[in-house]
Amino acid sequence: MAEGSAAREKSRAFALRVVKVCQYLQEQKREYVLSKQLLRSGTAIGALVREAEQAESRADFIHKLSIALKEASETQYWLDLLTESGYFEKRAGNSVLQDVDELLKLLTSIIKTSKSRR
Repeated sequence: MAEGSAAREKSRAFALRVVKVCQYLQEQKREYVLSKQLLRSGTAIGALVREAEQAESRADFIHKLSIALKEASETQYWLDLLTESGYFEKRAGNSVLQDVDELLKLLTSIIKTSKSRR
């Protein structure tokens, strides 16, 4: 399950990056509301990927990864909002957005592959 371990590693690294971004937003920009939303959705991705590893069935695995995909999409929304509202410099915001885009593609690929193996 190489894809699964890639998702695990990427989602964990992304969660750590989100934690640091939220610390920056709260300490430097004094932004608390959007950063809390970002923290919640950005760290949930990795937690759901880990939960999917212990799935009781293929359907449960797909379901948990689908929720992780939704959280990644929500995270992308908060990052877009923070970037467009000027809390991030364009380059820094685009860097984090690129990371979440990679996660979205990876999770989508794993879900499609898992569904085709039913």
